[in-house]
Amino acid sequence: MSEPAVHAFGLRRRFSHPSGDVEVLRGLELSVAAGELVTVSGRSGSGKSALLALLGGFDSPDSGRVLLAGEPIDGAPPWHTCAVLPQALGLAHELTVAENVALPLRLRPGTDSTEERVTGLLADLGVGQLADRYPSEVSFGQQQRVALARAVSGRPKVLLTDEPTAHLDAGSSPAVLRLLRRCADEGAAVIVATHDDAVHAIADRRVRLSDGVLSAA
Repeated sequence: MSEPAVHAFGLRRRFSHPSGDVEVLRGLELSVAAGELVTVSGRSGSGKSALLALLGGFDSPDSGRVLLAGEPIDGAPPWHTCAVLPQALGLAHELTVAENVALPLRLRPGTDSTEERVTGLLADLGVGQLADRYPSEVSFGQQQRVALARAVSGRPKVLLTDEPTAHLDAGSSPAVLRLLRRCADEGAAVIVATHDDAVHAIADRRVRLSDGVLSAA
């Protein structure tokens, strides 16, 4: 049996607070296979973003481990291994929309035509007309779609997304859902933290984070 694309076990994470330390993850376990789309639900402040930060290597657990394809992570892995769409989008404001999306491809040239890949993703997400603009010249919802295009442009093995439809109107969300589903169907392990029932509806599996542990939702 092959290793899961993502395997987290025994994850504990505590944060300091003026009123006392808060343990948001308490020995959490999660395995996600290649080609599987898993959504994580839970109230605001339950630790969903903290979990994604640990899975993406942007934070370190107080105890426990995260394995990607059976290998422990040490810091943030390269984008072709694990790509992240955080709530703080992190677009490079000195680059155009198209240049932002092309960045993972230029860092690791592959078989894709960079221009073709970028143009296709922006068109799929309904922001193709913004290719030559800068992030400051487009709305936050459009920036969110650009950041998603950047995350998936390098065909990562693992895709982590935090509330990917939170700033989108009803007309924009379906394109994001189709792209997330397509990434999983093409073999990526996709993990989405979300409150959106429309995102849960396309998932292979839904889990809920409560009291620092995950359970089937």
